[in-house]
Amino acid sequence: MKILFFAVALLLGALPELKAQEATNPEKPRIYDPKADAQQDIRNAVAKAGKEGKHVLLQIGGNWCVWCIRFHNLTHSDSTLNRLLNDNYEVLRVNYSPENKNEAALAQLGYPQRFGFPVFVILDGKGNRLHTQNSAYLEEGKGHSPKLVAEFLQHWSPKALDPKSYLPKKSN
Repeated sequence: MKILFFAVALLLGALPELKAQEATNPEKPRIYDPKADAQQDIRNAVAKAGKEGKHVLLQIGGNWCVWCIRFHNLTHSDSTLNRLLNDNYEVLRVNYSPENKNEAALAQLGYPQRFGFPVFVILDGKGNRLHTQNSAYLEEGKGHSPKLVAEFLQHWSPKALDPKSYLPKKSN
């Protein structure tokens, strides 16, 4: 019992220092903006995607979410995933945190937070929700599988959903 009490006291004593390190750690990425207006940002992303013939990929999560940061790092460091994103999607990170849960935007998206974080929502260039993806199905080991993420991005790309892609080729 004394050991348990000592361990808890030690942990509680270290907590303020850990919080201070977290607040001042420049290496910890800040990829989500808790102050952002998700509804307006989504409208802007949809408008841009529509003009460019792309879809919108919403990555919903927060700076507190290690899996969100891992996905971001993977898609920025893997050249294939980065190309798939840049060629096919307008990417928007939508914050979900105690400071701003963006509840109205998430309600309009069908409550994707029910799947945990990160969660991905694909919108077309008109703002229609095409798909909500539980990121657990893209995980492998202690991160996301580049192969599974690539398949996901390819399967929901504008070309994959274009009926013309499936018409028989005419022979001359």
